[in-house]
This record gives sequence, structure tokens and C-alpha cells, in this order.
Amino acid sequence: MSTYRVAQVRAADGPFELAEREVPEPGPGQVRIAVEACGICHSDAMFVHAAVPGITFPEVPGHEIAGHVEVLGEGAQDRGWQVGDRVAVGWFGGSCGHCTPCRRGDFIVCANLKVPGWAYDGGFAEKVIAPVDALARIPDALAASDAAPMACAGVTTYNGLRASSARPGDLVAVLGIGGLGHLGVQYAAAMGFETVAIARGAEKADVAKRLGAHHYVDSTAGTPVAEALQSLGGANVVLATAGNSAAITATVDGLAPRGELVVIGADPEPLGITPFQLIMGARVVRGHPSGTARDVQDTLEFSALHGIRPMTETVPLDDVDGAFRKMLSGGARFRMVLTNS
Repeated sequence: MSTYRVAQVRAADGPFELAEREVPEPGPGQVRIAVEACGICHSDAMFVHAAVPGITFPEVPGHEIAGHVEVLGEGAQDRGWQVGDRVAVGWFGGSCGHCTPCRRGDFIVCANLKVPGWAYDGGFAEKVIAPVDALARIPDALAASDAAPMACAGVTTYNGLRASSARPGDLVAVLGIGGLGHLGVQYAAAMGFETVAIARGAEKADVAKRLGAHHYVDSTAGTPVAEALQSLGGANVVLATAGNSAAITATVDGLAPRGELVVIGADPEPLGITPFQLIMGARVVRGHPSGTARDVQDTLEFSALHGIRPMTETVPLDDVDGAFRKMLSGGARFRMVLTNS
């Protein structure tokens, strides 16, 4: 019997352990991926902690997957895939194809979205079975350890910016320089926006400038964030990557007239925004989900073209528990990535 290893938790909030499983065969419309790298996303904690419905244990998380196609299921070749193709799978792990959003082509808000680690075993493993509609091609220029975080953190920031109302030359602020924000700053600069990075502490200014920011705002300084943004002319768009509702709220009055707040940082606390703040400046607030497999592929291609890479710390699958705890503690700079050598 051929086996492979997975990193799993046996109960909510439990530690990770390595386990051997029998190698599965892909079904119709699926492929088996040999996982080379998998990013550790903060959203994985929702599954490890059973904070969303439908989690069963043992749980294998991981939705920032990069590897290559190992085996094709029936019909996969008809969809253009071949054994050996380098592929990535992100938060978008497949759609149902029949709900109302899917029938309208809006697959990322599929009512039955298949998130790896939630709908099926994720990429904290040596192999994973995934639907063909979840696959994005990885350009040759990108290493698997770079491509993996871009399948979630990358596409969320890239897609959030390109779907916004901002145009080249506009003032765009990225709130937070973390796992999402350090990519968001790079994408904003590469898209031709006058880029503002907002974070806590003067010491992050150098990092922000190295990532391509034209301006840095220290949210702990004496000048309020909104006032600092208005001194630059007001932000046409704020991409809020920090999962902190108070910090997100503090940017609203820094928006220009008809400015747009794009929220991608998750926090269960409500935003403290009044209708008056929105009405008087005709401002817009919207949430932005991740992106489809095609969006992931666009992100990877754009990143390869512009030399954009995540800042990562790679660790072997054997060290998954420590890597996961480091991510939870905020100690990652900026993405922890599991690798299979």
C-alpha cells in the first residue's frame, strides 16, 4: 500500500501531528497534486479552532497550495491539464456550478464554495485531491514557495486593488504591513498608484519604502491617520488588510470624495462608521473576497512580470505545529510556508 503524510489536528484547538494515509485516486473532474509548498494563512485557524460550521476531525487545513499535477482523474485532460503541470490552489478550491452566483459567472461567491481544508483535505500534506476548476498555472519564473502564498494572500490583495475604482496616479493607501499588506503595497506600486503604507510604529517605514510605498503613515504617531491621508490629498482607495476594525474605521475620514474603502482584513468586531461619514463624501465601503483560479493565475503572472514576491519563512512539514503557532502569535515576517523536500 502506497502512503503519504498529512499534518492534522484531531480535535478543535489541538496540536498538529503527522499521520500516514493511503494515497487516494482522483475522481472524475479532479487531479491529484504533489504538494511542494503550502502557505499558512490566518484563516486556517478558523478550521483548526472549528470556528465555522461543517468542520470534521481529524482536520487537514491549508489553502495556499503549490505543486504539480501527479495524476489526472477522468475528464481532467479534456480541461487542458497534463501530468507535470505546475499548479496552485487557493481559497477558491472549486465551485458547484449550479447556484445562482455560479450561473451568473460569479464563482468566488458560490453558495457552495469548496475551500481546501474545509470542503476537503487541504495542503498541509504531501498530496491533495482538487477539482480541476480550482487549478491555476504557475509561471516558470515563480518558485513553489513564492507561488503558494499568492494563491490566497496574493490574489486577495491584487484582485482587491484591480477591482477597485483606483486608476494609475491615484492615491491608494494600504492599511497594515503584514501577510496581506506587504503584498498589497507591492501590487499598488506596480499598478501605478501613488502608494501610502499605514502601519504601527516608525520602524516599519523602511520596510514600507523597500516594498515600493511612496509615503508612510505611522498610526501610533500624534497625527490621526485620516488627517495624514487628507494632507496628501485624500485617498481614492484604502485597501484595509489589517484585521482590526478600529484601525479600519480610523481611515474612513481620510478618503477623498467618492473614495472607496475595500475591506479584506477580517475582524468580528463591527466597524464604527456613521451614515454621515459616507453620505457627505459619497464614499463607498465594500468587502472583497479572494478570487477564482483564473484570478490566481492572473496574480501569479503579474507577480512574475513585475518581480513581486512574498516575504516568507519556509519550514518543513515536520515543523508544522511550531510554524502555525508562530503565525498565530504574529511573529511571521510575513508568511510561513510549509515545504516538502
